[in-house]
Amino acid sequence: MADNIIIGGGGESYADLQHLLLPVANRHGLIAGATGTGKTVTLQILAEGFSSAGVPVFLSDIKGDVSGVGAPGSPDAKPHESFAKRAELMGIDLAYRAFPVTFWDLFGQQGHPVRTTVAEMGPLLLSRLMGLTDVQEGVLNVAFKVADEQGLPLLDLEDLQALLQWCGQNARDLSLRYGNVTSASVGAIQRALLVLENQGAAAFFGEPALDLMDLLRTDTDGRGMINVFASDRLMNAPQLYATFLLWLLSELFEVLPEVGNPDKPKLVFFFDEAHLLFSGAPKALVQKVEQVARLIRSKGVGIYFISQNPADIPDTVLGQLGNRIQHALRSYTPKDQKDLRMAAETYRPNPRFSTAEAISQVGTGEAVTSMLDAKGVPGVAERTLIRPPASQLGPMDPDLRAAIIGTSPMNGKYESRVNRDSAREILTRRAAEAAGQAAQADVEEREYQNARRWDGGKSTAAPRPQSTPRTSTKKDPTLVDAMTTAVVKELSGTTGKRIVRGILGGLFRGR
Repeated sequence: MADNIIIGGGGESYADLQHLLLPVANRHGLIAGATGTGKTVTLQILAEGFSSAGVPVFLSDIKGDVSGVGAPGSPDAKPHESFAKRAELMGIDLAYRAFPVTFWDLFGQQGHPVRTTVAEMGPLLLSRLMGLTDVQEGVLNVAFKVADEQGLPLLDLEDLQALLQWCGQNARDLSLRYGNVTSASVGAIQRALLVLENQGAAAFFGEPALDLMDLLRTDTDGRGMINVFASDRLMNAPQLYATFLLWLLSELFEVLPEVGNPDKPKLVFFFDEAHLLFSGAPKALVQKVEQVARLIRSKGVGIYFISQNPADIPDTVLGQLGNRIQHALRSYTPKDQKDLRMAAETYRPNPRFSTAEAISQVGTGEAVTSMLDAKGVPGVAERTLIRPPASQLGPMDPDLRAAIIGTSPMNGKYESRVNRDSAREILTRRAAEAAGQAAQADVEEREYQNARRWDGGKSTAAPRPQSTPRTSTKKDPTLVDAMTTAVVKELSGTTGKRIVRGILGGLFRGR
């Protein structure tokens, strides 16, 4: 098996093949270029190359046209003539074939459902997803802290809504321990959750949660599985799209073991429309993304960001993307010209041509490339004609897609939701028990008062019942006891095992 992926042909005659070396493929990469310059084809040929090398791939299908990777190309297809000429220029054999695919869809319509739990998403990513202020994010962290300490599993949005309602009802007591928790902040978070629910996020939270090992599979021939995530409908909620992919990256970072410098990646992750991740992102989140990108390569995961302009990606992240494929950038405005110069300056210059001119002049299906060598040193910029794909260009036939989904080993594993005992059910039972105890206390109090009146208030009347403590119906009767116990444990230094959250707020443990 080759230790490289053919990207295309370079040099004056395009006969000088440009390769992506598998041992350095986990050092991340960038695919950039204006709309219509060929980024989708580049994404497709990279996915084919990794799959052929036995490397699983996860990619988002923004326009619905990457699904064709699961069907063979055809010489009768419209672009075949130009593809054949490309292959002839490069001296490569154009053999059409399909690649193993698994289709995923957050909404469960165009693939197997993808879910996670609220607890695994964590407060940081949820705050980003809902656009919370710093104060509201602090209140959400308090809610997660209470859930951890009181053993309240947060699985779906209903669990979080129930917990926030409880926090609002007991805001005064919580403020004494955790700082100011106001009903206004709780209400703002509840409204943000409602917006999130209207965007379809309720389908994303729940069980069974995605087993990340299902993304790292190979087929019977040893080819890596290409996991195609349907994102066309999800793009109507760009914050949800970006947060989902970031959550997936953080989970991979937490779960996968260290592998050092492998001969090839364990998984390659393509992050399309990467500007959605960084647009308006707070500095703290950008720092977390930078940290994940820097550390996850030691887990054998390569991240390839896809965006229209390299300027969409912060410099701290862009500096970690060693393998670069730059399609054409247009320079119609002064800002465009500045972005073009900045993009050209990130490449090692080639004495044969001006990098800036090449980036502005390459046609559709061409790119300026720079790949890491075996020592991890960036190569000089090279004008490259991207090789043609072996799979179908464009969307897969819906009937074939449905057949692949129906025969997939994942079929039936995630389709049916499971609603086990969690925070909402536990809090509902506690409220019912509190109401029952209050009602019983009222009955016993009335019986006592009736007995006092019956014997004229003499001291021989039955003593006031003590079996059921008098409690207010406005509060959870377990709150004071729970708070007292927690404070005693905190002061005594025996808080027991705590749930430790990972780099982006998810639970730090394997599933």
